[in-house]
Amino acid sequence: MAEMDTSSGGSHKKGPGVKKSKKMSTRVDLTPMVDLGFLLITFFIFTTTMSLPTTMNLFLPKDTDKPEEQNKIKDNSALTILLGNDNNVFYYEGMLDNANVSANFKSSNFGGGEDGIRNIILRKKANTDEKDFMVVIKPSDECTYKNVVDILDEMTINVVKRYAMVDISDVEVQLIKATEAASSK
Repeated sequence: MAEMDTSSGGSHKKGPGVKKSKKMSTRVDLTPMVDLGFLLITFFIFTTTMSLPTTMNLFLPKDTDKPEEQNKIKDNSALTILLGNDNNVFYYEGMLDNANVSANFKSSNFGGGEDGIRNIILRKKANTDEKDFMVVIKPSDECTYKNVVDILDEMTINVVKRYAMVDISDVEVQLIKATEAASSK
């Protein structure tokens, strides 16, 4: 335990030939406090809860007997979202074929306005049967990681249960570059 030394070093005599003794200063032994410190550190380490990582819930497809039919979707219920650079978002509904490229391939952004991607997803979801609605996300090489996370957040916010991330095709990359070049002029 802590010890205090207050001894005066000798007897207490009074008189003319007696030297006055020096008083020793008080001294506190702090060695037991080190043990207490380590006990407290150990206690707080063991009782602290570590932060748990937060993850996104994924809805996985159901197994089917025929694997070629597992990922088929209706053309009119699909919404394909393409992510470009500088927060540019492009989309088209259904299949992209040469006959309707100019009418079907449209540009959008992450904003909350009327032409924002959130409203586009909500409109498509409202006009399509929920069990058939599917969003296909295709990030390009120029898009940022933040844009991919933002579009996945949009899927969660809009309660889109069926979506997939797919590699972008060469035709779609050329369409994105042509649209970005036309809009920059």
